[in-house]
Amino acid sequence: MHPVATMGDILELERAGWPADLPESTYEMIQRGVAINQEAPALSFFLTAEDPCNVEVWSYGELLRRITQTANFFQTLGVGKDDVVSFILPNLPETHFTLWGGQAAGIVAAVNPFLEPSAMAAILAAVGTKVLVTLAPFPQTDLWSRLQPELAKLSTLEHLVLVNLTDRVVDANKEGVRLLQEQEVARLCGGGGLRGSVPMHIAIHDFWEGVRSQSGDRLSSGRRISSNDYSSLFCTGGTTGLPKIAMRRHGNEVANAWSAARFWGEEIGPGKTLFCGLPLFHVNAALVTGLLPFSRGAHVVLGTPQGYRGEGVVARFWEIVERHHINFFSAVPTIYGSLLQVPIAGRDISSLEYGLCGAAPMAPEIIRKFEAYTGVRILEGYGLTEATCVSAMNPPAGERRPGSIGLRLPGQMMKAAMLDDQGNYVRDCAVDEVGVLLVSGPNVFAGYRLAEHEAGLWINCGDGLRWLNTGDLGRQDSDGYFWLAGRKKDLIIRGGHNIDPAAIEEPLVHHPGVQAAAAVGRPDIHAGELPVAYVQLKAGSMATESELAEFARTAIAERAAVPKHIRIIEQLPLTAVGKIFKPALREREIQDALAVALRDAAVPVLDIIVASDPKRGVAITVKLDDRADEGKARAVLECFPFVISLQRSIQ
Repeated sequence: MHPVATMGDILELERAGWPADLPESTYEMIQRGVAINQEAPALSFFLTAEDPCNVEVWSYGELLRRITQTANFFQTLGVGKDDVVSFILPNLPETHFTLWGGQAAGIVAAVNPFLEPSAMAAILAAVGTKVLVTLAPFPQTDLWSRLQPELAKLSTLEHLVLVNLTDRVVDANKEGVRLLQEQEVARLCGGGGLRGSVPMHIAIHDFWEGVRSQSGDRLSSGRRISSNDYSSLFCTGGTTGLPKIAMRRHGNEVANAWSAARFWGEEIGPGKTLFCGLPLFHVNAALVTGLLPFSRGAHVVLGTPQGYRGEGVVARFWEIVERHHINFFSAVPTIYGSLLQVPIAGRDISSLEYGLCGAAPMAPEIIRKFEAYTGVRILEGYGLTEATCVSAMNPPAGERRPGSIGLRLPGQMMKAAMLDDQGNYVRDCAVDEVGVLLVSGPNVFAGYRLAEHEAGLWINCGDGLRWLNTGDLGRQDSDGYFWLAGRKKDLIIRGGHNIDPAAIEEPLVHHPGVQAAAAVGRPDIHAGELPVAYVQLKAGSMATESELAEFARTAIAERAAVPKHIRIIEQLPLTAVGKIFKPALREREIQDALAVALRDAAVPVLDIIVASDPKRGVAITVKLDDRADEGKARAVLECFPFVISLQRSIQ
C-alpha cells in the first residue's frame, strides 16, 4: 500500500471503491489494528519530561483489553448506545481508554478542561451527561476544585468516575504521593471526604477499581455497533458561551481514519512511532495520534498529561524524539516556532520523517526555517471537527507545496464554490478562483446538537450530494492542490477591499526579531475596518513598534494591507490547543476604537465591556459617566455595526 503522490493516485484509489469489509465501528477498527500484532507496543506514557524514559507501555493486546474493560464498566453503570459518557481529563492513558471504551458502550463527549467551570458545566448539561470521568483531587491540580461546585447543576449526571493521578506514579515514591493525595482530599473536601462534597444523587467510583473488575475478553453488553450509531460529541468554535457541539457517527470516524490511512500508505503502520502532544479533547489528537495509528498497528507515545504545555516538553523535545525514535508528530504553528528556539545540541533526530501541521495556516518563512534547521519536512494539511478531522494534506510521496493545504483525501469530495449573499450555491469555481470551500463524504458529521447552529451549514449544489460549508475561503490549482485564502470572518474589510490577514502576518514573521504575528480588523467609522497587527517578539529581541511599522511598509506589497498600528505584546493569546485566539485581539481593538471615538466626541465613559454572545455575536456594554450626554453617545456608537447597550453609573 503505497502513499499518495499525486491527484491521480487519489482517483485510482476511488475507482477501487470503499472496501466491502470496512469496520462498522471505532472499536472494530482498533480490533483490526490489534490483529496485525497483539504483542507490538500500542501506547506508551511518561508522566514528566524530566524523565521521558520512565514509561508505562501497553501492547496492542493490553490496549484492547483495557478498552473493553472500560466499555464493560460503563455498561454496568447503565450506559447504553444513546447515553453520554463525558470526560474532562488531561492526556492520560485513561483518557484513551475512556474515549474508545466509551464509544463501544455509548456516546463520548470530550470537554476542554481549560474552560471556565460554568462553561464546562453548560456543555455537560447540554449533552445530557450520564457518566462523567474526571480527575480526583490531587496536589498541584485545580480541576476538582473548579468543577466540584458545578456538579449540583447537572440534573442528568448519575455517576462520577474519578481518575487518581497516584495510579500513574510508577516509582518508589508512590506511597508518599498517595499520602499527599489523601491530604489534598481532606483539605478540599473536609471531614465528609469526597462523598460529602458530591450531591447524593451522584454515585462516585474509582476508575481503576471499576475497570479491573470487568472482563476484557469481549463486550459484555453483546452490542453490535452500527456505523450509523453516534460515537462522539466534540465542541467546536469559541471558548465563551455554549460552543457548537458536533455529533459524529462511528461511520464518520472510521471513514476518515481509513482514508487517511490510504493516503499515508505504509508510512504509518507497524514499527512507526507517533508523538501525541496535542490535547485529546481535540479531534486532531484523537484521530491523527489515536484512531489512525491504532487502526494500523503503529505506536503512540503520550508525553505528559499536559502534552506540549507540560513543563520541559518543548525544551526537551529533541531528547524525547531521540529516546523514543519518534517518526511523526503533529503540532500547531506556534509549537514549530517555539521548537526553532530549542537547540538540537547533537541529539540524534534522524528517526523523524515528518512534522504535521493542520490547525491553522503556517507562515512559509517558519516552514523554511524549520526545515533548514532540522532537516525534517513539514506537511501542511486541513481539517475540521465537522468533517471528523482531516480533509486535505500535502502528499507524503509527492510534491509538497509550502503554503498549500495539499490534496483532498480519497473518499471525500472537496471544492471551492461561489455562493451568493444569502449563502446559496451559484457555481463551482474555476481553477485558481477563490471561493468558499465545501466538503462532502462519509466523514462529514451528522450535524450540531442545536439546530439553530446549522444556519448556512449545508449547501445544495444540485448534484444530490450533502455539502458542508466550511466557512473557509480557498482555491484549487490545476494539479488539485488546495490553498486557503482566509476565513470569511477573519477577512479585514477596508473600504470594501478584502484583506487576507496572512498578507500581513507572513511578511512580519520574516523580521528577525518576530516570533509570531496576528492581524485583525480595527473598527473604523470611515473605512469600516483598518488592519492592526499584534506581534510577539523572540526572546531577547529589542525591536520597537516604530521599527516594525517601517519594516511592514516595505515588506507588505499590498498597500491597503499595511497595518495602521503595530502592537507588541508579551504573549499572543492562545486557545487550549495552541492556536492564536484572534477574538481576544479583536475585542481589544473594538474596545479601544469605541473609547477613542467617544473621547473625541467629548463623551466621558466609565467602562466599555466587549463580550462574545453566542446568539448576537459581539455584544458591547458602555457605562456612561453621569455627566455624559446620552444622545451624543448614541450618535457616535450608531456608527459602529455592533449591538451596544448604554448604562448609567449607579451612585
